[in-house]
Amino acid sequence: MSLSTAEDDSASEIHIPSDIDWHMLDKSRFFFLGAALFSGVSAALYPIVVLKTRQQISTTPISCFNMSFAIMRHEGFRGFYRGFGTSLMGTIPARALYMTALEVTKSNVGTITVRLGYSDTTALAIANAAAGLSSAMAAQLVWTPIDVVSQRLMVQSCSNVSNVKNSIPSVSSYSYTNGLDAFRKIMYSDGFRGLYRGFGISILTYAPSNAVWWASYSVAHRLIWGGFGCYMAKNKKKYDENENGCFRPDSRATLAVQGLSAAMASGVSALITMPLDTIKTRLQVLDGEENGQRRPLTIAQTVRNLVKEGGFGACYRGLGPRWASMAMSATTMITTYEFLKRLSTKTID
Repeated sequence: MSLSTAEDDSASEIHIPSDIDWHMLDKSRFFFLGAALFSGVSAALYPIVVLKTRQQISTTPISCFNMSFAIMRHEGFRGFYRGFGTSLMGTIPARALYMTALEVTKSNVGTITVRLGYSDTTALAIANAAAGLSSAMAAQLVWTPIDVVSQRLMVQSCSNVSNVKNSIPSVSSYSYTNGLDAFRKIMYSDGFRGLYRGFGISILTYAPSNAVWWASYSVAHRLIWGGFGCYMAKNKKKYDENENGCFRPDSRATLAVQGLSAAMASGVSALITMPLDTIKTRLQVLDGEENGQRRPLTIAQTVRNLVKEGGFGACYRGLGPRWASMAMSATTMITTYEFLKRLSTKTID
């Protein structure tokens, strides 16, 4: 019995749209369309990531408005897209690894948990959590070097912005012209390890974050549909008009439930993992000084600096943009992802 079958059998009053398993997808169409769709999503949300990153490295709190105004005034609209080309190049292979690990793990773990006798909701939450964990770990193999390079490009000019220059520490002794130049200079100064700065903390940030997000999403998704089922049961006249006494939600209702579930899951995930994300960003971007020489900061030094600057609250700088970014990204991602899976379903002759 597959997880998707279990999900279909769980709702007698509402026919929840069935899940599409890995074996049902046309892989070439799935990856080609996925690269195009998610590239567009990344482009739309990239300015929020720039704001979040600059707030996280700031030594004093700076509002989103002041930061945005300073970027627009001194760098223009292009300032919101520093490092985007590099980020986009990494998005395609990272997303491919992410989606493959996600679907394969979810399908296999879901089948096993159902066979072990777990309830449908529990089985779905376990499968989604395991899928989120494995997909994040797989994607970080590609994404960490891309993250290091793109974030260096995002913040390299912000110390020259008059409104915020006193709040931004020196991020690098190098000036980068583009992603390839940054890659070359990081390799020259720090070697291969420089590209994987913060890899461990990235895993500790994104793996639990993805596990929490996917588990929360699956639970929220079913709870919302369950509440909708109770509402339909009270409106028996409308309910009975549907085929076989089963309400089949239209695409707008499905989209709304997916979006709301994603936003709820993002709020939970952002609050839990924000301190780790702030530490990760600083490790990847900032340097320390020792005997007049620049050296990468350690986790302990980064934590001490944050506590000195503003206590535990300093770890939550950039929470607003991160939550907004996660909520919009997740809402767009999950609706786009479900749409992509339906577009990529194999045709049965």
